[in-house]
Amino acid sequence: MSSVLLELAEGVATITLNRPDKLNAVTDEMVAALTEALARVRDDAQIRAVVLTGAGRAFAAGADMQELASNHTADGITELIIGRYKPLFLAITQLPKPVIAAIRGPAAGMAAALALACDLRVMSEDAYLVLSFTNIGLMAAAGSTWLLTRLLGYSRAYELAAEGEKISAAQCLAWGLCNQVVPNDGLAGQAHARAIKLARRPTLALGLTKLAMHSAYANTFEQQFDLEGHWQQQTVAGHDHKEGVRAFFDKRPAKFIGH
Repeated sequence: MSSVLLELAEGVATITLNRPDKLNAVTDEMVAALTEALARVRDDAQIRAVVLTGAGRAFAAGADMQELASNHTADGITELIIGRYKPLFLAITQLPKPVIAAIRGPAAGMAAALALACDLRVMSEDAYLVLSFTNIGLMAAAGSTWLLTRLLGYSRAYELAAEGEKISAAQCLAWGLCNQVVPNDGLAGQAHARAIKLARRPTLALGLTKLAMHSAYANTFEQQFDLEGHWQQQTVAGHDHKEGVRAFFDKRPAKFIGH
């Protein structure tokens, strides 16, 4: 059985971490498979939104500790983080399509960072995030210091990374770390429904908005204003803008096709 599943329905790709007996603890093979699945998603025009989730009781219990202890020495950990994790995280943050993390149970360590790298997060009532790196004597990594600091500000981000406490779904919602909390048995349906809604939106416009917002962290206001002006040219030339304008004047819902 594959450790990463990829399914397509109604313009939505569902990517599932599939080691339920190990709470989907992430192996090197899974990182490679996830990166490959995201490359397929990027290149398939029929896929217009993505749901990333885990099979069974967990999103993912972080990196597989047995493999980490057996295969990665101190000298090799930099290659693991930069050579393997970084391409995976960039595949999510640079994907010009919305990615929804559907989280049940734990999302721990690098898996918490993986969920935070997604554009939206839907959590079941029993779900939680935990920055568990310091619990085993590691510094917070896998992009989590960048993601958490920008989502929460320095003091709260450092608190969560330093103390390694579980952050419940309700607390995540209150702090803006997730967008929706749903009953445990409604997670898959709610996440998929949300993804379908996004898949019916103008994909090019959503993708450029995502990339622009990531660029905004490094740009001045003036630089960002100019970037928006240049990138908007792509949307104005596309089908979906023309359809949106026609629908506005016809007083009907627009039928976007993704470009």
